[in-house]
Amino acid sequence: MYGRTAAVAGLLTALVVGGCAANSEPSPASSAGTSDQTGRADRAYQYPPAPQVPTGALERGVADAVVELTGGLAGGRFDQDALNVIAASGDARLAWLVQDVLRFLRGGGEEAALLAAFDRLTGVDPRQDPSFADSSWRSVANHLLAWDLPAPPGYQQAKARIFLLVEPGWAPFFGDENTAIDWRLVTWGGVRMDQRRLRDPEPCRHACIPALDDPALTDAAGGSWYPDDAVVFGLVEGGAALALPKNIMEVHELVNLTLGGRRLGVPYCTLCASAQAYYLDELPDRFGDVVLRTSGLLSRSNKIMYDVRTWSAFDTFTGRAVSGQLHDLGIVLRQATVVTSSWGQWRQAHPDTFIVARDGGIDRIYPLDPLRGRDDAGPIFPVGEIDPRLPAQTQVVGVIADDGTPVAFDAARARAAIGRGQPVVAAGVELVADGGGLRAHTAGTHAPLVSHQAFWFAWSQFHPGTQLWP
Repeated sequence: MYGRTAAVAGLLTALVVGGCAANSEPSPASSAGTSDQTGRADRAYQYPPAPQVPTGALERGVADAVVELTGGLAGGRFDQDALNVIAASGDARLAWLVQDVLRFLRGGGEEAALLAAFDRLTGVDPRQDPSFADSSWRSVANHLLAWDLPAPPGYQQAKARIFLLVEPGWAPFFGDENTAIDWRLVTWGGVRMDQRRLRDPEPCRHACIPALDDPALTDAAGGSWYPDDAVVFGLVEGGAALALPKNIMEVHELVNLTLGGRRLGVPYCTLCASAQAYYLDELPDRFGDVVLRTSGLLSRSNKIMYDVRTWSAFDTFTGRAVSGQLHDLGIVLRQATVVTSSWGQWRQAHPDTFIVARDGGIDRIYPLDPLRGRDDAGPIFPVGEIDPRLPAQTQVVGVIADDGTPVAFDAARARAAIGRGQPVVAAGVELVADGGGLRAHTAGTHAPLVSHQAFWFAWSQFHPGTQLWP
């Protein structure tokens, strides 16, 4: 039987009412808060052992039910009979598909049916998870991420039938059979794609997060509008220094600009507290410069960015192209160091610095605190199990050592140690002060190493096996 409800209709209406991921709740169909016990170091809940999964193709009837369930959503239908067939299969791999539908259908009979199907498929009732009351979907997704179950056959195509209802522009990503995207980890971030061309003067009209291209810059004196204790992301390139105010980055999440004669892209993943900088002018000549945009998709709470000219998606944390022409070429964008500092301390250390103009050069008014502490209580999107060596939201400075070892330093403790005159060294990497922030070099040689700051949960999940200082 079919049921047509407001929750199903919400699958389509959410994309216009969801707003910007930087300022909206992660759930389009519920009013779940932003506190998530998943991110707390003292989390009492332990994920049960992973269920057993079969191998090989789905049975014909089950495969047909997957098509009926996912295809029916396009017509506003929730096919309970198809879901029953999927649940009765006992194939825990299909729980990934259940959580994808649950991402959009929460609050009503559909949610209850999907949770019952997850229970039948995995043998686990997620209601035992303390974070379930905050968000049933995040609890289900976190179980699956922690278990690392394989995806079912045909998963990319089935997921596409759901997600392309929200944003048809994602079709090139889903249609790439050679993609390196792990679709199990991907979810919707609450916004649509920014498809504007470089320096497009028009605002983002379709509930996307608009990148800021070539913003207007002023000298340090012109930055008197920004409080001394407010956060900036500092860059130094070709002898030129630049401060990117956090409040402007929280609104745009991506800046494409030229500094010191080099073309740079600076994504800021607000969910990961991670500002990074990539050189955009190192592609083969026939491609020109990369133009970065926000896709609206997330991978374990980290934004997925893409080149709007080649429609190539990138892992924002590593700079590796994961789909499209640039993936086929094996492109990995080279990183530059980003220093997280206060504006007053950065300006003192770099008196000749530039700073983005108060209106960004686009006559826009930016609040000083756009997110209002949204991420303070822990990750608000699924991240799975978190390396327990530090609390999830601890700010760390991450570095890849000369021998390829990932190293992380608790930023607050490192700054305090340097302030006392103590060396901060691990795995051949030494941190030094730069204004109110930190940068890295090879211990003993002072050769610079690329570094940036991020939440511990983000750095550790993208760099497993990280060596932790002290």
